[in-house]
Parts: sequence; structure tokens; C-alpha cells
Amino acid sequence: MIIREQYLKKIRPFYDSELIKVLIGIRRSGKSVILKQIIAEILESGVRESHIIYVNFEDLENSFIKNEMDLHVFIKKKMKGKKKYYLFFDEIQNVENFEKAINSFRVSMNCSLFITGSNGKLLSGELATHLSGRYVSFRIMPFNFCEMCEIRGITKASVSEDDFMNYLQYGGMPQRFLMHTEEETKVYLKDLYHSIVLRDIMQRSNIKDVDLLNRIMEYMVLNTSQIFSAKSISQFFESANRKVSTETLYQYLEHITASLIIKKAIRYDIRGKKILTRSDKYYLTDMGFAKINNTGFKTEIGALIENVVFNELVTRGFDVYVGKTSKGEIDFVVMKGEERSYYQVAYLLADEQVVRREFGAFEAVSDHYPKYVLSLDKFDFSREGIQHINLIDFLLEASS
Repeated sequence: MIIREQYLKKIRPFYDSELIKVLIGIRRSGKSVILKQIIAEILESGVRESHIIYVNFEDLENSFIKNEMDLHVFIKKKMKGKKKYYLFFDEIQNVENFEKAINSFRVSMNCSLFITGSNGKLLSGELATHLSGRYVSFRIMPFNFCEMCEIRGITKASVSEDDFMNYLQYGGMPQRFLMHTEEETKVYLKDLYHSIVLRDIMQRSNIKDVDLLNRIMEYMVLNTSQIFSAKSISQFFESANRKVSTETLYQYLEHITASLIIKKAIRYDIRGKKILTRSDKYYLTDMGFAKINNTGFKTEIGALIENVVFNELVTRGFDVYVGKTSKGEIDFVVMKGEERSYYQVAYLLADEQVVRREFGAFEAVSDHYPKYVLSLDKFDFSREGIQHINLIDFLLEASS
């Protein structure tokens, strides 16, 4: 596997910090590998192997650790002496009341704590309540396009649109690159998808209506990158002769987003500089889930490309919003601290009408923050201070 430096460089300054290091990401996105890469670096710094404790709570060997007391007793037996220990807990959400054990380790032991979880609610419970300001979190995404090129030995000089289309169809879940055929890849992605639906949504949220969950998931996959409204999804269910309340829909959506298979992009009023509370967009965390569930791949290519760009911006550590202006919408408003930029995403700028539409989206934005149009075109359409960038070049910027 490749070294995921874009994450390691963010986590590295906290290796010896008292802050709890929290890695959150969808199941099988590579969190465990990153933990092992961190362990390797800590060992290289001279720390003894006996002072590193790694526990994977999805391993049956550790199934006896069911709650906070089991975990506390287990770790206390392993820690001897006063020198610092490095504790790594993988998929910590499988331990009941784990927050209490983590807090106890933090206040009473000389240790550096690293935990991972595949549920977005990991930071919304006791961990957030009792450890506010005492942890730092990192969102781990599947491989982006740059990482896919690295693992396949594709260079900037040799990369092609076919490589991008492969990524667009099958995404970047790390283990899919161990598959040898297209059929193996599809089977793996389907199994992973159903595992997430079954374990991370149904079981953890105690959902009883399996058919309703599957139908909502189907709708979200088929309508990735589209403005979501309760009315639109209600109409979808009415066409299938089912009536579902708005409250139920939003409850199920909350459980789905908690599994991290889908991420919500909130709308942002650019002129009023405020977050809006209605008509959000939802994006798949990995494009492979669209391929195995969406037979209309070719007709949805623009939406899928928009989804890839959203994931890339999230991977780079930005807060990403859907922009609202007085004249319409801008695909993405991107923020990090005082930085801000705007992005329009298109498949191809096929004619002058499309060019005017994409570049014209910025007419209602009066500030001087950078503005970009991304597409697969190789000709540079930049104009009036708005920069046009080839999509593949943009995705490979991370390797620059």
C-alpha cells in the first residue's frame, strides 16, 4: 500500500500530544493502514515496541472487550512503568461507553491516544461532551485520483482520460485495487455496500423497515450531486405507491450520513454570508457505489464528475458548501480559515452557450476571491479573471 502522506503530515505534529487523535472515515477507507503507518514512524523514532498497544475491535480475538471496564482492565494490565505508551484503538465504536475509558486513560496515564471509527456520530456523544477541546479529528477518505495513479504506477506524463473514467466508475476504495478483474471489483463493492447498509446503518441505528432504507439509499445514489428536498423524495415514493413522512425521511437520512457513505453539502448564501438550512446536496463518499447501483452512468456523468471534485476538496481539508447567489447557484464555495475560493464543474465546455453558463455563474459574486471552472477540456477557456483548469490536472495537483 502507498504511504498516505497527505494525512500523515496533518497527524504527525500530534504524535506526542495529549490531545486524542480521532480518525473518522467510511468502512474500509484505509484508517487501519494509516494507524500502522503512524506506528511505523513512531517505532523509527526510537520508541520501544512494547510501549505501543494496538487493538482492532473488529478482530474476533478482541471480542471479549465489550465495554469501558473491559477495555480499562485490559489496557491497565499491559501498561507497566512510567514511560509513555502509545495506544491505538481501531473501530472504537464497537466498545460500549468507550468514551469513559478513553477519558480515564487521558487523565490518569502517560499515553498518547489514537482512535478510529466508521460512524459520523463518534464525535457527537460523550466524546464531544466531556472531551471538548481535548481531541483533534481527521476525516479519512478513500483514495483520491492522485493516489489511484500512484498505486497503479501512472505518471503525469502517461495519465489518460481512460484512467479518469476508470476512477469515475469504480472509485478509490483501497482494497478494490487488489482485485484482478472488473467482475471481482463489482462483487467487492457490492459486498462492501451491503455491509455498510447492514452493519453501519441498520444494526447501529436499530432500523426495522429494511425496504424503506433500501429505497432511500437507491434514491440518494441515483440523485447524487442533485439538490435534495423532502418534496422530491416524497414524490419518488409516491410513484412507488408508498407514503413516507418528512420527519421519517430526515431521520433515515441522518442514519445514512452517520455511516459516512454519503456526505451532505450545506448551501451557503454568498451575498448574505450565511448558511442556509434547506435544499442541501448529498455526495457519495466513493464513486464505486454509484457504478454498482446506477445503470444510467453515461447520462449522469456531469453529476458524477461534480461528486469527484467535492470529494477531492474534502480530502484536501476544505469546508465545502453549495453556493447560492441572487442569480442562481455556484457548485462549490470552498473555505479554510480565511481562505475562500469558488468552483464551477462541467464535463465539457461543448459550445459557447455552455461556456457562458459556467463562467456566467460568477457574475453575481462581487468579491475578489479566486474563481475556477473545471472541465475535461484541454483548451484553456480562462477569461475575465476566472481561471479554467483541466480537471485531470486539478486532481493531480496534490502530487505537485
